[in-house]
Amino acid sequence: MTLDAADAISPLGVLPPAGPTCIHLPLNVSPEELARYAVGLANARGGTVLVGVDVLDLPPGTVRDAGELHPLMVTHAIFELSGGRLTVNVQHHRLPGGARVLAVFVPQAPYVLAAPDGSVIAWDGAHLVPVTPGEAEPVADQDFTAVVPPDASLADLDPAEVARLRGLGRRANASNLPDLDFLQELGLLVPSGGALRPTLAAILLAGTPAALRAHVPQAEVCFYHHHTPDVEFQFREDLLRPIPALLTRLAELIQARNRFTPVQVGLFRIEVWDQDEAVYREALLNALTHRDYRLRDAVHVHHFPDRLEIMNPGGLPGGITPGNILRHQPKRRNPLLAEVLARLGLVERAGVGVDKMYSLMLRHGKEPPEFTTYPDSVTLALHSPGFDAEFVRFVARKQEDMQTLSLDVLIVLSLLAREGEATRAALARALQLPEDRTPRLLRGMEDHALIVRAGVGRGIAYVLSDEVRRALGRERVVPAAQPLTEAVVPVQAVAPPPPPPALQGSAQQGLADQEPADTVSGARPASVTSPPPPEATGRPKRAARVPRDESGPSAAEVRAIALALARERGRVRNVDLREACGLTTQQAWRTLRRLVQDGLLRKLGSGTRDAAYELLV
Repeated sequence: MTLDAADAISPLGVLPPAGPTCIHLPLNVSPEELARYAVGLANARGGTVLVGVDVLDLPPGTVRDAGELHPLMVTHAIFELSGGRLTVNVQHHRLPGGARVLAVFVPQAPYVLAAPDGSVIAWDGAHLVPVTPGEAEPVADQDFTAVVPPDASLADLDPAEVARLRGLGRRANASNLPDLDFLQELGLLVPSGGALRPTLAAILLAGTPAALRAHVPQAEVCFYHHHTPDVEFQFREDLLRPIPALLTRLAELIQARNRFTPVQVGLFRIEVWDQDEAVYREALLNALTHRDYRLRDAVHVHHFPDRLEIMNPGGLPGGITPGNILRHQPKRRNPLLAEVLARLGLVERAGVGVDKMYSLMLRHGKEPPEFTTYPDSVTLALHSPGFDAEFVRFVARKQEDMQTLSLDVLIVLSLLAREGEATRAALARALQLPEDRTPRLLRGMEDHALIVRAGVGRGIAYVLSDEVRRALGRERVVPAAQPLTEAVVPVQAVAPPPPPPALQGSAQQGLADQEPADTVSGARPASVTSPPPPEATGRPKRAARVPRDESGPSAAEVRAIALALARERGRVRNVDLREACGLTTQQAWRTLRRLVQDGLLRKLGSGTRDAAYELLV
């Protein structure tokens, strides 16, 4: 919501008249009553609540004014009434005669605010009126970052940060303009109250420390580093800086603890980092650009040895879920901020940031980003427990042959490389497409000898073609419908602990297709019928044929045990499944994640130690 000169106190001390966006209250109003008016105004259009306007009608020499009402009393009452969902700016203003009024600047609520007793009130321009649920539908969200704080001025902008913006904006046509014209061209400065004044977006991008603390203290980012996957952290740094400076410092903190592995591809070398800078930079930009700045919470960044987690206040914009984020039309929660960052070349105007993260991670032989949503927040996890070096080489060679692989093709190839085989329904879920929209893509991949169909009827599954398997150093995977008698296992593999007595001798298919990634290439050994000779792949033989161990539970049995544990105990953890079935952490994690993707379990918490899974009723 953008406040114009009529909505705020002018530099001359002229008070705006009472109306749809301004409420006048007397000196004797209680903090609790003032909170009711603030919530009612937020449920309407937002605006300003002025306390002590009646001081102008008191006899000359009267010493009473709104200075007796402390801002903390007001913010406390508003917090209690709104359940912490309404953030306001409360300040005293001195009028030309010396008396003070209290100004409460209230944004329009992004959703209807109800009192603890469930009642909903709104300001109709003259009175507080009750609102029925049918009338309580919020109007289209207005841009909070386009708000001009009534007391903001050019002094709230740091010249050094403006220069940093100009350096980032070499691609923008406005980069050659003088500073004020440059900021105006970007929409960060607007005329208000007879002067140029900064929007909240301007303060978020180039504000001074004092301006950030005064206007958007919730723009803080808290960084944590963990030496182990445990919840305990060994280092923390709280950052309240303009967004470009935030990105620079966060990159320094992450890179200081980042590692890379070189992958040789012919004469070239590719460096695969635990956390790719282009990926986490895109993730951080998305968090800072699309978070809900109306909420008091900060962004939290947790750097674990095996993943980077970014916890963002506000959740995903309406209609977007982890299951459709690749396909849903982009939605910008903060249009002005997003548009400025796009013009500066920091974010994509077309909303393809998530696609970029997916593509880069898959090209580097990793699993795609993992989004977990909650009612008022979203967590993005970028996993880095290892990578598939042969997949990296395969994609790089395709690039050399001028056969750039699209994101959809990468998703299918990556899934089949990890899982061995997948049905069309499973591939459709990974692609975030309806199942009836996948045949054309899959036929095209078959025509290009990337995948082949296996099985018949409803048991049809897709596997990698012989050519791709040889390029990835994989052995042939026989569909589950066909009996297997032998398996390939690493020469130095350690047999898992024996399963519970009830499971011994009951396996139909071993866990060969769920072995953890190889520490060098990330390749998982898979069941075979006839391995290609080492000279066909150009790689030394790394696996030996041994009789298949029939003592372990099959993949289907592991799934059934996971569901049984969740049903009996209320929830199941990674360690529970490992102990019950004799699995590694990665094997148990993959099984639980597949059950989540299939809509049978729901994930609670994060990390391998804290995460638990319960039945999805």
